[in-house]
Amino acid sequence: MPGTPIKSDTVTDQKAPKSEQTRTLILETALKLFQERGYDKTTMRGIAREAGVSVGNAYYYFESKEHLVQGFYDRIGSAHQAAVRPILDHESDLQKRLAGVLTCWLDIAAPYHEFAAQFFKNAADPESPLSPFSPESEPARRQAIDMHREVLAGAKTKVPDELADVLPELMWLSQMGLVLYWVFDRSENSEKSRRLAERGAQLTTRGIVLARFRVLRPLVREVHELFSDFLPGMAQAAASRKKASRPAKQGKASTEEASDG
Repeated sequence: MPGTPIKSDTVTDQKAPKSEQTRTLILETALKLFQERGYDKTTMRGIAREAGVSVGNAYYYFESKEHLVQGFYDRIGSAHQAAVRPILDHESDLQKRLAGVLTCWLDIAAPYHEFAAQFFKNAADPESPLSPFSPESEPARRQAIDMHREVLAGAKTKVPDELADVLPELMWLSQMGLVLYWVFDRSENSEKSRRLAERGAQLTTRGIVLARFRVLRPLVREVHELFSDFLPGMAQAAASRKKASRPAKQGKASTEEASDG
């Protein structure tokens, strides 16, 4: 049975470049067919036929079905980024900021609920490029972690400097737990998932407040290290973060040496 119809705003926007309109048309057609036929039964040829473009054109914009799902991740992420701005720009209470970000994601993802359930078996495979921990998913993963970093940075609850890097990643992991629950949640309007988001935000906020006590900080770091050791995406994120911060540190050191000289 078909899922919720895909809303199309960009395709009808005549101001968008022709290439962008075509790319969006192919993506939206793919999402529609994923919902109606299932991920495994949808082919690139079928997507091209339904979209009214050549197969070669479809492959020009998306190398594979997996790349189409990455386009879906990007779409959800961009829409989420825009929708949470009022919360992050005007709310300073940490629990409300986090709960707002989580429930806002549920609102954005709601039209794709049935589709998400259909392709989850592929995304659950750690070797699949559809996995949220895969190298292919790194841009979407990094964008989501950066959002949680902003959640912390704009809150009146202060976070110890030594935990400023690890907490956003742990918060993203908790969001992934919410997403997993949401995929299988059949309550009306995903009401159970919404309650989980609210209670999860409350529990996370309490944990962050307690992390201000120095004696508990090693525990937070150990939990983060545990996930980094066993989840490849977390290890890659940590390595990327260290690599990105190294030039900044070197630049600071050079500046200090120059001032000393």
